[in-house]
Amino acid sequence: MGNMPRYLFSSHDGFGLGHVKRNATIARALLAAEPEAEVTLVTGAARKPSWLGDDPRLGLVAVPPLIKDSSGAYRNGELSFEDALRQRAAIFERTVAEVRPDVIVVDRHPYGTAGELRPGLEAAVASGARLVLGLRDILDEPMRVRQELAGDGWAGVADLFDSVLVYGESALCDHEAEYGLPVTPTYCGWVVEAVSPAPRDPAVVAVAAGGGGDGDAVYTLAGELAGLLPDRRVVVAAGPYASRSLPLAVGGRVTVARDVPGCAGLFARAGAVVQMAGYNSTVESLAAGVRPILVPRRSPRREQAIRATRLAAMGLADVVDEGAPADEVAWLLGRPRLLAAGQVEAHGLRLDGAATAAIHLMAQVVAGARMAGPVR
Repeated sequence: MGNMPRYLFSSHDGFGLGHVKRNATIARALLAAEPEAEVTLVTGAARKPSWLGDDPRLGLVAVPPLIKDSSGAYRNGELSFEDALRQRAAIFERTVAEVRPDVIVVDRHPYGTAGELRPGLEAAVASGARLVLGLRDILDEPMRVRQELAGDGWAGVADLFDSVLVYGESALCDHEAEYGLPVTPTYCGWVVEAVSPAPRDPAVVAVAAGGGGDGDAVYTLAGELAGLLPDRRVVVAAGPYASRSLPLAVGGRVTVARDVPGCAGLFARAGAVVQMAGYNSTVESLAAGVRPILVPRRSPRREQAIRATRLAAMGLADVVDEGAPADEVAWLLGRPRLLAAGQVEAHGLRLDGAATAAIHLMAQVVAGARMAGPVR
């Protein structure tokens, strides 16, 4: 395979950009540790986020997107589901042949949304590539995950994949105990970009709803809070799928920022954060030293609700339901919203998951070279 390590990441595509954001964050950690490496991201993100940048070592391969609707079903805006799957399978297999990766990292679903990655993965293994499965901290209700793991979408994972990484900690969710994961995973800690120190403005309330496609309730709440709190300024981080006309009722004290490179910088400057409870923005608020007010989505999966509830039990967040009255949230905003130094780590939760994952992936390259033996 040559001396230059090559990594291929395939991100499962849902309703937001969380999967490709995690992959991109790990990719940057890899490139920082191995400047000579090359990384290719395969993603169906419907829009290329500006934060992916233009590093020549970081390639991007687009496949037809599959967006999860409110019922949990996947769809493509232009192709039938079957045609989208066929194209995704063909593009992935062709990319494997062209890149010839040492390591492939698959996000969330081992064989893709509906098995479309399997031919490419099997071809990669035949060529000597190592396979790694990456899972977020919390997947869903344990019973639903156990049912999923017993199905065809996980058949043979323990034999085909060389390792499983969990981008979280067993202190928050033990994947073997709760889900019956068929392999013992490596817990990396949360994957989050480093947060640069910034002057904090106590008057700023940051509001975020992930990709924004299902964030109307949170955006509406932002407008209501601006009306209730004349001494606060509300800054809304609108995801790429948010409506172009957000339902914000108050002007002047509401600022809308679009296509921001993550929320960590905004959260580091804010005095308080109100947000949904998706993986990336939740971890970014904790990394920024903020005790967020979480408004979790409860369908089609309960992942966000579980994450929010467990963080609240640790004293790291407050939780309100969608549709909670604005005055209830305003009362919470009046409570201390910043975390003490070391408060997250005291619960056994680390924030260096990208660097830890990068070290693990580099070790996979070495393991693969040893198994291949000397080049003749």
